[in-house]
Amino acid sequence: MRWSGQAIDASADDALPGMESNSGFVRSVTTPEFAGVTFHEVLAKSALNRVPSADGDGTYGWTINPYRGCSHACVYCFARPTHTYLEFDGGADFDQQIVVKTNVADVLRRELAKRTWQGHPVALGTNTDPYQRAEGRYRLMPGVIEALADSGTPFSILTKGTLLRRDLPLLVAAAERVPVDLAMSIAVYDDDLQQSVESGTPATAARLATVRAIRDAGLDCAVFLMPVLPYITDTKAHLDDAVGRAVAAGATSIMYSALHLRPGVKPWWFAWLQRSRPDLVERYRAMYLDNTYAPRDYRRWLGERIRPILRAHGVGLGEVDPTTGSMGHSVDRTRVMPLKRAAPDFSERRTVTGTSPTLF
Repeated sequence: MRWSGQAIDASADDALPGMESNSGFVRSVTTPEFAGVTFHEVLAKSALNRVPSADGDGTYGWTINPYRGCSHACVYCFARPTHTYLEFDGGADFDQQIVVKTNVADVLRRELAKRTWQGHPVALGTNTDPYQRAEGRYRLMPGVIEALADSGTPFSILTKGTLLRRDLPLLVAAAERVPVDLAMSIAVYDDDLQQSVESGTPATAARLATVRAIRDAGLDCAVFLMPVLPYITDTKAHLDDAVGRAVAAGATSIMYSALHLRPGVKPWWFAWLQRSRPDLVERYRAMYLDNTYAPRDYRRWLGERIRPILRAHGVGLGEVDPTTGSMGHSVDRTRVMPLKRAAPDFSERRTVTGTSPTLF
């Protein structure tokens, strides 16, 4: 990996935010409780990441990623290509080689204490999940939550991890001081399919129970019905079941979007599709061969299908912040400052190492 066998004070300008210095590498850890997973513990230089708006309007948002890589192993995860920056591949390595920023809470406190920090909303869970299984071992989130609340910084958390329930007392206390937005990502409501396409995630029922626990604690909770998988989870029956179960669990709003496949994600998705749904390979080729996003006509069709279902169940369509991809409730766009210099585009910076399945 990038920081192996290098001088203790070496640096890499194209490393992930907060990992530019190789002196931050601590150790690699494997444990019987996490069979097949290696944790690479690092001392991060920074905790806050500035993210430029996807619409190119010169604004930006802020995120925190305590972990890089994710044992939830969602085949469709858009963040897979980010692992190639560390000379891992975006497939099995993304699922099994987890980078842990062990000092993230301490670094965050220092950054939030700077006079230049203006209290912009901060999003967690927009790249890799802060409540993936590793959090049970490292317990990074309590310190992050407390640092944000103590500094008066609004924040949002998007997760598939039921471990969030452990921190509900902290989140309730934080919400008394700053705006706190919570959301559970629950895309698949068929148990067999869920275990196939996102094998490391808690069961759908467990995530719905977490929505209920959040609501019982007095906090709002959105549900991200993302991604909707074309020709797989876009039937009326599946969408109606999904929305109905989310509302029954107490979801205060629902967000949805169709699957999008970045170039570094396509090989892994199509490998799964060839194994599990070979009958759909040609349809997906037609949709995504030259596109990252589902065709506009399909997205329009999906909206026409799902909006009446939302109305029938009496739940509103939530707002997604276009910069971070998290909830838009606490985002104060008047506080989002112009980006002085364009952030580098890493989308094609490195070639995936290791063996990658063939796309077509």
